[in-house]
Amino acid sequence: MQVWRTIERILKRGEPCALVSVLAVNGSAPREAGARMIVTASGGFHGTIGGGALEWHTLGLAQRLIARPGSEAVIEKKVLGPDLGQCCGGVVDLLIEGFEAGDLAHVAGLAAAEAAGPFATTATPGGRHLARRLDARRLDERVDGAAAMVRKGDGTIAEVFGARRRAVVLFGAGHVGRALMLALAPLPFAVRWVDPRPAAFPAHVAGNVSLDARGDPGLAVAEAPEGAFIVIMTHSHGLDLAVLDAALTAGGFAYVGVIGSATKRARFASRLRKAGHGEDAVSSFVCPIGIEGIGSRLPAAIAAGVAAQLLQRDELVKTAVRPLNIARQRA
Repeated sequence: MQVWRTIERILKRGEPCALVSVLAVNGSAPREAGARMIVTASGGFHGTIGGGALEWHTLGLAQRLIARPGSEAVIEKKVLGPDLGQCCGGVVDLLIEGFEAGDLAHVAGLAAAEAAGPFATTATPGGRHLARRLDARRLDERVDGAAAMVRKGDGTIAEVFGARRRAVVLFGAGHVGRALMLALAPLPFAVRWVDPRPAAFPAHVAGNVSLDARGDPGLAVAEAPEGAFIVIMTHSHGLDLAVLDAALTAGGFAYVGVIGSATKRARFASRLRKAGHGEDAVSSFVCPIGIEGIGSRLPAAIAAGVAAQLLQRDELVKTAVRPLNIARQRA
């Protein structure tokens, strides 16, 4: 969710709103620090802090703050078991801030920063909402290495806005490719969708998708960033093999997967060895793709399994001490 662009859009239509943020978590809780939800005066909301009793209770708190113009931001501590009857057992600190028409200029500046990509802020409590200023630190020096929101000892609050999206290069715009594009739409991936047949793409695609219809799909491999996921499901087994060969030659990708059966994998592995690839490279690609246990051949079911596998691999890559794939060989 683009927090500030959403708030800007709400304020421009003349409606006040509240921003609810999970400020801190101790123990088990539905969401992590930095999870956010925007609540409007008309009762609508965007995002989630985890659903259930905590979210339902917080929606009421946010509505009451909106109804009192000029009210200061609220920090609310909830012990999930005794206070709300939730079994999580943790303690959650919530920050609830109000925004009105007079805040539009401040919000617009943050929305412009958000449009340019992930960014950090340092915020000072006090008033109807935090006084945020842009933080020049690189985002690989995140607040504490992980959390998107941290309350410091001096009372300031460090935040990160904007999702870091794993690059996915998806080859093939057939039925499963279309289904996978949709499955990845709400997930933290930036998808480059590649097919040399321009007419194969649908008229509309998800906001995290860019199209590439160049005649040489190998160009997309060459341009893919290190650590990207390569997913191959073209209309041609020959093209699948060519893209796979290019990906393994380049190296440095965190996932290289090809749609197909165990038989297809064995044939591709044999041809790759004959082309000069070593066993490390041959053993590194995934085929069949998708998590185990899904027997359906419906495109949407296959896509769901692949999306789940990509999420699993993304978590592994984030926590791995060293890369999961062979080192990149390109110059």
